[in-house]
Amino acid sequence: MSSNYNISEVMISAREIDERIRALAEQITQDTRSASGNELLVIGILNGAVFFLSDLVRHMPPDMDVKIDFMAVSSYGNATKSSGVVRIVKDLGSDIEGKDILIVEDIIDTGLTLSYLLEIMKARKPARLRTCVLLDKHERREAPVEVDYCGFRIPDAFVVGYGLDCGEKWRHLPAIHVVSQ
Repeated sequence: MSSNYNISEVMISAREIDERIRALAEQITQDTRSASGNELLVIGILNGAVFFLSDLVRHMPPDMDVKIDFMAVSSYGNATKSSGVVRIVKDLGSDIEGKDILIVEDIIDTGLTLSYLLEIMKARKPARLRTCVLLDKHERREAPVEVDYCGFRIPDAFVVGYGLDCGEKWRHLPAIHVVSQ
């Protein structure tokens, strides 16, 4: 699939990503401390959110009690558009009942995946449930999902880099690039 595509211009530079993640980490830290103290369970959605989650938690202060877990869901496969069908590929290894939860996702477009995840998480009775996404394609929203923390709002373009891929290619790039055919 990815052999038919090429990366074109940089949409968001590595420097812009780093600056924004530092600001998000600071805001999340302040909000966590004011609401629930120093404990936070950060749940990354695999595979795309690994880079974002790693950098986000590294910018949180050392006195924060930050734990990490992962879920894997799929709605894209090797396609460039979401199929709308969400499946859990890997569930959490932690019980989230009564905990302050932050779901970290690489990108939200239709909102179907995040809406599905939020329903599942709410049923598990966390004390607090928040969301943080690196990229938001708000104009593509089909499900009414609001994000608590957003890195960048972007136009409806297919993008790769910094964890986002096209057929498992280009995740490793430090910036966000637009994909062209």
